Amino acid sequence: MGVGGTLISVYPEELTFLFELDKPCYCNLKVVNNSEHHVAFKVKTTSPRKYFVRPNASIVQPWDSCTITITLQAQKEYPPDMQCKDKFLIQSTKVAASTDMDEIPPDTFNKEADKVIEEMKLKVVYTLPSGGSDDSSVSSLGSRSFKAASDDLTMLKNASIEEIQTIQRLKDERDNMLQQNQQMQRELDVLRRRRSRKGDTGFSLTFAAFAGLIGVLVGLMMSLIFSSPPSTA
Repeated sequence: MGVGGTLISVYPEELTFLFELDKPCYCNLKVVNNSEHHVAFKVKTTSPRKYFVRPNASIVQPWDSCTITITLQAQKEYPPDMQCKDKFLIQSTKVAASTDMDEIPPDTFNKEADKVIEEMKLKVVYTLPSGGSDDSSVSSLGSRSFKAASDDLTMLKNASIEEIQTIQRLKDERDNMLQQNQQMQRELDVLRRRRSRKGDTGFSLTFAAFAGLIGVLVGLMMSLIFSSPPSTA
């Protein structure tokens, strides 16, 4: 099931994440253009620090679709009763066909008198890996989480300052690596889109420039040959 408007439809109608502690969770969202116009969309959330959205804004061609990957950052604890109050908002509006999807004007989604901005709200649902979401499952998970936290506290009490510093350094390095990986994924996504749109033009311009350079060099060589004075016997 999905939700739809005049410009776009979004599938599914709610974002479902398979929740696991200390692991990132993923959910795909499909945006379908229902019109004959180019449509720009933008994704917003009430908890921007918890989620990584790629792409968070783009343009969908007429009757085409786009897949958005939403990543829930690794969480350290279970939410109360596995209930999530986070919300997502997807805004969409018509744009000119010449609009660059990598450089969407910042005022595209401003609400003005002569502009139609459609909005869709999506809620977030957390599910457990086992598929269970009753009170006993949550209580069992909470008990295991509390026991694990107690074991970690006992280990830290018995550890030396050097060991604690090493553990903290390893955690920081892990977080830095995750951030660098996400940044590389964003950059690769941008490069793929640019290559898909501008690859043919770039090749033609490069080939024309190379051919022109060869022509200039050949002309210069011929000019030097014919302008050199003939040798006398």
